[in-house]
Amino acid sequence: MYRIGVDLGGTNIVAGVVNENNKIVAKGQRKTNVPRPAEKIFDDIAAAIEDAMKAAGITKNDVLSIGVGTPGSVNKAEGLIEFANNLGFDNTPALRLLTERTGIGRIYFDNDANCAALGEAVAGCGKGVKNFVAITLGTGVGSGIIVNGKLVTGCNYAAGEMGHMVIVYDGEQCNCGRKGCWERYSSATALIAQTKDAMRKHYDSKMWQIVDNDISKVNGRTAFDGMRMGDPTAIAVVDKYVAMLACGVGNIINTFQPDVICVGGGVGNEGENLLTPLRKVVSSEIYSIHAKKQTQILPAELGNDAGIIGAALLDE
Repeated sequence: MYRIGVDLGGTNIVAGVVNENNKIVAKGQRKTNVPRPAEKIFDDIAAAIEDAMKAAGITKNDVLSIGVGTPGSVNKAEGLIEFANNLGFDNTPALRLLTERTGIGRIYFDNDANCAALGEAVAGCGKGVKNFVAITLGTGVGSGIIVNGKLVTGCNYAAGEMGHMVIVYDGEQCNCGRKGCWERYSSATALIAQTKDAMRKHYDSKMWQIVDNDISKVNGRTAFDGMRMGDPTAIAVVDKYVAMLACGVGNIINTFQPDVICVGGGVGNEGENLLTPLRKVVSSEIYSIHAKKQTQILPAELGNDAGIIGAALLDE
């Protein structure tokens, strides 16, 4: 028997057939094509699932369950996606819509960051530990929290939004309505803005060469590429970025003391160029500095597959 996991994103819908060893054996993909009615999006979710089943050579009789990871807040008890601004969902009856389109009875939904955390915890860098936090450094800062092997979802299934803890009082405006949120300083979007700002102040920076004097080409790698070239401006950008990232990571450790914190997403792809200095700063700031056992800060292992595998595991 197989499970199906779906990663519902703002650009793509990817469905994966997952075997009993938590390995993806086949995929199906469709474009999300927002904005459009939720019914049309769910048509394509069902189509991606059908494509994945055909690629795996199975039918719905071979499927134990379907799990879907979606942006936004999910009311799992009622099968509603209560709000997902990038998808235009507002109290969308997700369970009903997908059940009607697939004819499969066991369907589960959760936040996409929670699914990615669950995937990494079960089949990736957190395999074998009970207390685990995953952070994703992408457009925002996503996160998922696992305590004693279970996802922490809170009274309304909306827990785990660590990207929206404030690390700078009255700081930069966040699109959530608060000011000074962690993701305003530690997301890939924030790093790009910080890089551009530094470049505008330092026209002698080697980062201008990296982007062919076109600031619109700046991405989350630009400052790290400049750092590797020994550019002082780039080094300063990376140092400040790491310091702000470490502030949030230190808060997570002080709050949860997880066995592992997993770092993924676009900026996380820098690997040890990011994690080595991050660990150094964090080690000097955590309250448990003298404890014999310390939280490990590790790179994500599953990439974009984490959300699919985690979604497939939502019934467990």
